Amino acid sequence: MTRASGSALLLVSPAVLAGSFLGAAPAPTSPVLRWGGDAEGGAPFVEADPSDPARVRGFDVEVAEAIARGLGREPRFVQVAFSSIDASVARGDFDIGMSGVEDTPARREMLAATVPYFEFREVLTVRAGDRGRYARLDHLRGRRVGTLAATIAYEILLAGRGRYGYLPVSYDDDVHPYTDLAEGRLDAVLLDNIIAERSVKRVAGLAIEPAAIATGRYVGILSRDNTALRDRINGILEDRMRDGTLERIYRKWGIWDDSQAEFFRNVLAGASAAPASSGAPAAPSPWAAAVRYIPSLLRAALITLALSCAAMALAVLLGIGIAAGRIYGGLLVRSALTGYVELVRGTPVLLQLFVLYYGLSAVVRLPAFAAALLGLGLNYAAYESEIYRGALEAVSRVQLEAARTLGLTEWLILRLVRGPQAFRLALAPMTNDFVALLKDSSLVSVITVVELTKQTAIFATNIGSWVVPGALCAAIYLAMSLPLSRLARRLEHRWSATS
Repeated sequence: MTRASGSALLLVSPAVLAGSFLGAAPAPTSPVLRWGGDAEGGAPFVEADPSDPARVRGFDVEVAEAIARGLGREPRFVQVAFSSIDASVARGDFDIGMSGVEDTPARREMLAATVPYFEFREVLTVRAGDRGRYARLDHLRGRRVGTLAATIAYEILLAGRGRYGYLPVSYDDDVHPYTDLAEGRLDAVLLDNIIAERSVKRVAGLAIEPAAIATGRYVGILSRDNTALRDRINGILEDRMRDGTLERIYRKWGIWDDSQAEFFRNVLAGASAAPASSGAPAAPSPWAAAVRYIPSLLRAALITLALSCAAMALAVLLGIGIAAGRIYGGLLVRSALTGYVELVRGTPVLLQLFVLYYGLSAVVRLPAFAAALLGLGLNYAAYESEIYRGALEAVSRVQLEAARTLGLTEWLILRLVRGPQAFRLALAPMTNDFVALLKDSSLVSVITVVELTKQTAIFATNIGSWVVPGALCAAIYLAMSLPLSRLARRLEHRWSATS
């Protein structure tokens, strides 16, 4: 049984199965072409249809429908994060990935790529007042340039960073780079002209530099062993170029220009065997890439460690204050602190990071690292306070009453009797929380902090495999967390022996 036929069986409805057991002939079902994309990418690629959010629309949607018709299949959309399209198609989650997927040497080596069906330009977007001032990459020395992670544009920025002296800033989506540019957090954004043209209409005060930095092309990608289907799709795409179907789709979505006609002629003439020149370096072998990325992974690990230590220190200080306030404070203080703990524990940390970085930007523009530090610190302070409150209340009341009988003040009781015993009780869960915080620091990539997990994801996307990057990332996390766990166990053993 092939992978496609096995997947088709999973799509058979329970009613059809029931009918077959009762002797009734099941209704014929159309074969399905499962195609994966990311609706978060928005128009004109793939977006939820405003009139029916259960459906998607966009030029990639219509290209996928044209391919399905040519195959005699029914198109079925599968939502997947953009950065996971390669890995998902390789493991068989869908037949073809199409969502502004760029043609790169690494993809052609790891997957079966179709002929390209659209050519785009990498362009710089700047604030309208800076147009002409930052027309080229060499004009951006000392400036911050944003783009979408794991794209040709990001590779171009990394390749030119040392030469031109700018700071690349990567994002997980193609919306916030432009809002950050308008708000002054960035000086330029390098991305596809389709995305740039859409964004300058949505965000006021931006302009596109006319000169293209590089060119690239969109392709469909299939698993490496699915070349037969890839070849059939190639024939369909070429037919749709000849009969004008693709041109009609592109004109409908406002992305057609004269350069596409020349591009189609080149594709039909067979000039599409290799990716277009993008300005990015050629893809190295996986092992050579691993060696190249190790310094970046180590730098990202230092960011992870520094962020985690600083956030934990903030969480400990605030947690102690909150726990003490809930035990010794008045009714109003206890109510306020309880409300804070429940609010923070009841809402996702991702939401809290977005509110701190983007939601408060109209009032205060926190740097990304500062927002990440505050977000993680304030979040974990709520959990730490519960650990400390439980530890403080676990100290025997007999000891507290004895201390009061001896004339000790509540402050002295806390400092000499209650606090030291509570700290020993809290040490193990504190260690667990720090290890958890070390891993939760991966969430701060959503506000442009490139920590260890984010750098690993970029590495994996660029070489088309998670095996080596994942192993390196896991080894680094273990190297950071295991010494802490051993130190905590030694302290617990020492204090339990002296108690």
